[in-house]
Amino acid sequence: MLLPRKTKFRKAMKGRNKGLSSSGNDINFGKYGLKSMDNERITSRQIEAARRAMTRYIKRGGKIWIRIFPHIPVTRKPAEVRMGSGKGALDHYVARVQSGKILFEMDGVDEATAKEAMRLGAMKLPVKTKFMVKSVTKESNES
Repeated sequence: MLLPRKTKFRKAMKGRNKGLSSSGNDINFGKYGLKSMDNERITSRQIEAARRAMTRYIKRGGKIWIRIFPHIPVTRKPAEVRMGSGKGALDHYVARVQSGKILFEMDGVDEATAKEAMRLGAMKLPVKTKFMVKSVTKESNES
């Protein structure tokens, strides 16, 4: 599971998660990508489950890049504890994902395999997603 080695603060406030992603919304590493269409918090367990599903389907044939990292701590109080007495203990880490963010990228497999692998991975995530193919633009070096 993914978790940060060290954080500046042990506990964090919940914050808000709305709007469109301003960074990480282009396919940079692979040929295919899985794009988020919702704003949501994705846990490290969900990221790992999606990664495993995709890796198993492509039979370790291609390469997968994870473009999100869970670095926000989430706390939880024990069951049947009364109100008050401070904030709960650290429970897990999440990544805040906004609409338009690329979650995973893939390369080294054909498009049909990548699409099915991404579909299986997307089923493990709490957001609506869209399969993306990197658009090839001609770079002309005419001078």
